[in-house]
Amino acid sequence: MASNSSLEQAIDKILKKTEKEILLDLKNSGSDSKQTLDDSLPKLEQEYDKIISDGNKEADKIEKQIIGSSDLDVRNKKLLLLEEGVDKVFSKALDQIANTDRSGDYSNLIKTLLDEATKILGTTEVTVFTNTKDKDVVKSILSKYSGAKLSSETIDCLGGVIIKSKDGTMTFDNTIDARIERFKPLIRKEIASTFGVGN
Repeated sequence: MASNSSLEQAIDKILKKTEKEILLDLKNSGSDSKQTLDDSLPKLEQEYDKIISDGNKEADKIEKQIIGSSDLDVRNKKLLLLEEGVDKVFSKALDQIANTDRSGDYSNLIKTLLDEATKILGTTEVTVFTNTKDKDVVKSILSKYSGAKLSSETIDCLGGVIIKSKDGTMTFDNTIDARIERFKPLIRKEIASTFGVGN
């Protein structure tokens, strides 16, 4: 079984790689968004340290339980531990996103999500769907998009938008939920590969 140090290094490596990808994705949101991320880094580091500490305690308990077990049993428990760790990280991230203030930098993020979605569909002649919390932010931004209108229907999501072409033939889900779901398999695969499980 990988040592606690290896677990910490691997998680640290994955989180750093993920952080770089997210920062690159949000770079065009402007310097205000970057400042907000920089200001929140100490809090995220504290959360990270707590997750590592809790993870180490769980890893110690599980390690004592599986000593002497078969290779298959060890592999399955390692995989389960990694999956639980990834789920805890995502759960904490989702809680933080759900409670994010919907002004300033968040408005820039919504603009970026709309820009990406309209570029992918190749038109601004769209109907935009969003949740109740984001409705005012989206409405204020849509005035800059020729032919775009906000749907009176709301969707259930953490934030972001789903856009549909006026004729209804094309749809693009650019909600925060969808973006997170697109990242999950990549992160899980890389963690499993690092520890040699799940292959």
